[in-house]
Amino acid sequence: MVSLALDQVGARYGRREILSNSSTPPIEGGALTALVGANAAGKSTLFRRIAGQLRGAGTVHIRGAEQADLRYMPQDTAMSAALTVYESIILALKQGGGGWRLSARELAAVDDVLDRFGIAHLSERQLPELSGGQRQAVSIAQTLVTRPKVVLMDEPTSALDLYRQYEILEALRRYARETGAVMILALHDLNQVMRSCTTTLALACGRVVVTGPTLEVLTPAMIRQLYGIDSRVERCSQGCPMMIVDGPAATTVGA
Repeated sequence: MVSLALDQVGARYGRREILSNSSTPPIEGGALTALVGANAAGKSTLFRRIAGQLRGAGTVHIRGAEQADLRYMPQDTAMSAALTVYESIILALKQGGGGWRLSARELAAVDDVLDRFGIAHLSERQLPELSGGQRQAVSIAQTLVTRPKVVLMDEPTSALDLYRQYEILEALRRYARETGAVMILALHDLNQVMRSCTTTLALACGRVVVTGPTLEVLTPAMIRQLYGIDSRVERCSQGCPMMIVDGPAATTVGA
């Protein structure tokens, strides 16, 4: 089983400390994990530190996979290359080397990821022609075509409509379950998190303040600390948990 854990991890941009003293228990693969926190809390910095793009204090422990088997999808999905969607997926598959000739297995992997994320009909479209949501789905497919075992995705549903948000999150859940991968998604929609993510990391002021089962982490008190809002977590008529915002808290903490 693949797992990832942080031990007193920190990161700096120059002399400015952005992330500090962040530790987690082992995060097991096979299900979705959410990373939540206010804007500028340090979510992207944490992802870049885990991915090895930034140096800093502490240690990132990955078990059951190599660092080379990690993929990070940043929030910015701008695509200007004069490639078709199909060509861009092939390029992502071949970035690890091995020449440009495609085996039958590799062709099947490209077709599978296009089908899995509902973009096979876009195969011959040029990247600059795509909408923001279509580009985001292509970026997800590029990230997963090599079937990595550790996946970090920064706001993977931000440009998607409601139907596609649900569809993509379900596809990501299936991927995690089938591969046993550790999949950590930075998400702002806490109702999405409650519905789709088994584990949640809460980040405030550049530090992971708690990691655990999602419904144990996303209490009204923690939501208030992270976002400075008063809220309730209730269950709908079908028993699904959901967050209801009541308004700004008297004191904004962690914004």
